[in-house]
Amino acid sequence: MLLSPMRFKNFVWPHNPRVYSIAFERKLAAHKIPFGLHYLQSLGQTRRVLRGEGEFAGEDAYDTFKTLATVFYEETPGVLVHPVWMTTTAWFAALELRQAPRRDYVAYSFEFWEVEGGAGTPTLSTRPLEQPGTEGGGAPAAGADAQYHVVVRGDTLWEIARRYGVALERVVELNPSIRNPNLIYPGQKVRLT
Repeated sequence: MLLSPMRFKNFVWPHNPRVYSIAFERKLAAHKIPFGLHYLQSLGQTRRVLRGEGEFAGEDAYDTFKTLATVFYEETPGVLVHPVWMTTTAWFAALELRQAPRRDYVAYSFEFWEVEGGAGTPTLSTRPLEQPGTEGGGAPAAGADAQYHVVVRGDTLWEIARRYGVALERVVELNPSIRNPNLIYPGQKVRLT
């Protein structure tokens, strides 16, 4: 099976990372009670951390790594697309060169922190999607030529964007009411233009 390449913002991996993992985290508080016992209280789930490692090989391997490093230096979150795991909005939290750089081979590791609920990202919002033909906050005003897709069971935002030839980042930007790009529902209207 041929998988599509992993992407973050405008960087497309020439081949997918060798290792990819997702860590889920929950904050807990321990309350002491008499006689050496304790009570655990869940303070809720926190971010998901997405880690991976891989290699770039070929005569432009180090240049490819430098391009990825340039994306790391950008001070905004972006849409992370992996061919198997869910699409998510994330901060590029860490990038590590795993050995002395060579022009034709670079081993690296990375870490992304998922943005929960759109906090900290300019393209996501908790405001409801504007109705077609209205002006105001949220998505740009929809003109008469605005195009929508009604979600059916099995649809993903990535697949909808690809089907209509629209960049996933643009679909997320046009639909600020979609707080989690991995969570869309049948009957939901997704704005495409």
